[in-house]
Amino acid sequence: MSASGLGTGRPGRAVVTGIGVVAPTGIGARQHWESVLAGKSGLGRITRFDTTGYPVGVAGEVPGFATAEQVPGRLVPQTDRFTHFALAAAAAALEDAGADPAALPEYEMAVVSASSSGGTEFGQHEMERLYQRGPSWVTAYQSIAWFYAATTGQVSIRHGMRGPCGVLCCEQAGGLDALGQARRLLSSGSRLVLSGGTDASLCPYGLVAQLSAGGLSTEDDPARAYLPFDRAATGFVPGEGGAFLVVESAAGAAGRGAPHYGELLGYAAGFDPPPGSARPPVLAAVIRRALADAGLAAEAVDVVFADASGRPEQDLAESRAITEVFGPGGVPVTAPKTLTGRLYAGGAALDTATALLALRHGLVPHTAGPLRPAPGHEIDLVLDRPRPTAPRTALVLARGHGGFTSALLVGAGDGPHPTT
Repeated sequence: MSASGLGTGRPGRAVVTGIGVVAPTGIGARQHWESVLAGKSGLGRITRFDTTGYPVGVAGEVPGFATAEQVPGRLVPQTDRFTHFALAAAAAALEDAGADPAALPEYEMAVVSASSSGGTEFGQHEMERLYQRGPSWVTAYQSIAWFYAATTGQVSIRHGMRGPCGVLCCEQAGGLDALGQARRLLSSGSRLVLSGGTDASLCPYGLVAQLSAGGLSTEDDPARAYLPFDRAATGFVPGEGGAFLVVESAAGAAGRGAPHYGELLGYAAGFDPPPGSARPPVLAAVIRRALADAGLAAEAVDVVFADASGRPEQDLAESRAITEVFGPGGVPVTAPKTLTGRLYAGGAALDTATALLALRHGLVPHTAGPLRPAPGHEIDLVLDRPRPTAPRTALVLARGHGGFTSALLVGAGDGPHPTT
């Protein structure tokens, strides 16, 4: 049996050696982390298109993303913005990890991404051409640029990664599901997996689709639009961007002398019953299964990164699940996504990156925005400023539209990372 756990049927130790971030809080893990610590919000009025007539005008946009500098020129007109973000984040994660794909066996490298709505803006422009000019104006790239797996395909091609590749379409929960799959792949022959997710649906077509699902805040003040667990919560703010992580076996990382941010300790997923069902939500059960997968007791968890829907009834369900497992006020809870909005496929991957950075720096980041917890919540929501509690284990939660529910446990790494 190899040190990676190959042939055991169970994942070996999976560590994160590189992080790449493209988010409303900044481009790059360092800039994102600095924004999180300062409570510097990336929410503002939507500038990518005219929102006159739309009930929602606030979102988290990625600032200063220069596509031409981040994406090979030939790919720009062939791919959507969500793929541009992924190509940039994946390349940054590999550089951060000090990993050279050309030096590794191509069939032992894999890519697993999360996708929510695919290439929304690209698809919108192609439909405009179809209805305004006719079918001959629709480009051949429409057939692939909108596709959920477009990001996985483009990242794997760019870096010569020909091992198992896939995409998970579980909305906000997808980022954790992709990382869970990355962990599994390490036990079946892969030595390095690029995993994460991005989203870029801030366009008229994308916003209308999000409105149809419900849950978006119509508050015009960016400082008041997304207040999970608060008395004034009215829904959530959409955002764009996400994160990619380099996941390797602990033995593989050690073999090439690579430090790691932390370890993927345990993962579980479930599916909520439909509305009106007599069955309870599954979040508490999913948390317990993730703990069992990690071989940890609830007392070992030092911080929970909440899903933080911003919808009062969903916030209450989440806080009750956390309380059921950890007890009233039993563990610090935080939701840094109030600075970015909910990034759909990119949200949970970014939360995982933030959790690993929090463990690296010995701080629990605060939840910027909420001031007055809503009645019925018994969680210890970290407010006002970061809390220096030297956390060693973090639980990341995510729920996706339609009932997807996932939990991922991450543990602290092996010392300071050279870039953060």
